[in-house]
Amino acid sequence: MGTVLDVVWPIALGVGLAAACGLRVFLPLFFTSVLAHFNVGDVGLREGFGWLAEWPALLALGVATVAEAAAYYIPVMDHALDVIAVPLSTVAGTLVAMSTFVDLPPALSWGLALVAGGGVAGLVSAGTAAARLGSSLKTAGLGNPVVATAETGGAIGLSLLAWFIPLLALVLVLILLVAVLRRVTRRARS
Repeated sequence: MGTVLDVVWPIALGVGLAAACGLRVFLPLFFTSVLAHFNVGDVGLREGFGWLAEWPALLALGVATVAEAAAYYIPVMDHALDVIAVPLSTVAGTLVAMSTFVDLPPALSWGLALVAGGGVAGLVSAGTAAARLGSSLKTAGLGNPVVATAETGGAIGLSLLAWFIPLLALVLVLILLVAVLRRVTRRARS
């Protein structure tokens, strides 16, 4: 398997990209597709995930990314997307995490992809849905475009950070998860 860094690096990459899937489902997959297609960065794709770097996937994910980002600016559509985003982001987070766990044994990879990838993506997505609901209640939906812009920017930033500086991305994801869990815990107590 190599050094500890050889194991931690792809896990940090996968978890960072999965968290970004919680902000925008398709954008981290699209970034992964583009960067893998053009062989950018130090990490490749796991065997069996080469299709992600092929033109059909790149184009389909590009269209899906633009459509998803645009739909969050349409009133009512943003709420409909929030309903389906949590399960979709969980699947996307699992997929993108698994695709980057290059040298890990399959049993460990799938377990980590499901728990760390899908779990992180689902938690982040639930947190963003709660933020949008709060924005809707406080601003009658007028603040939702600001939330949508912040989420898209966060997904772009986190995807790039995960690909190029995965360990820093992992630290940011852990900070984000602590913040989300604290917020959820506070709401449960009230």
